[in-house]
Amino acid sequence: MNAQKTAYLLLRAGVALAFLYPPVSALFEPTAWIGYFPSFTRGFMDETLMLHAFGAVEVVLALWILSGWKIVWPSLTAAALLTAIVIFNPQEFPILFRDLSIAMAALALAISRPILQE
Repeated sequence: MNAQKTAYLLLRAGVALAFLYPPVSALFEPTAWIGYFPSFTRGFMDETLMLHAFGAVEVVLALWILSGWKIVWPSLTAAALLTAIVIFNPQEFPILFRDLSIAMAALALAISRPILQE
């Protein structure tokens, strides 16, 4: 495997990890994660159900990114979700600033795949 393909795999794994850890952690400590949902999203359904439903979306997104299949779409979705989390939780920026770095890595995935196919 050449260095370019290895780097691409590591980038996919890194972005995917950011989407796999929260839903697993939320199984054991849901109260630590529910606070990241904006207030306007609450009250429509049970908060724990909403948290785990979103977690299922995160797992699907992570697995899709790991697979590399049509990488542009899950990468753009990941970047948008991470950016939205930061925007809707400005008081948590000292913790969430890292999400912007991961969002940029997801954007790099979205634009690098066509280059790697040449």
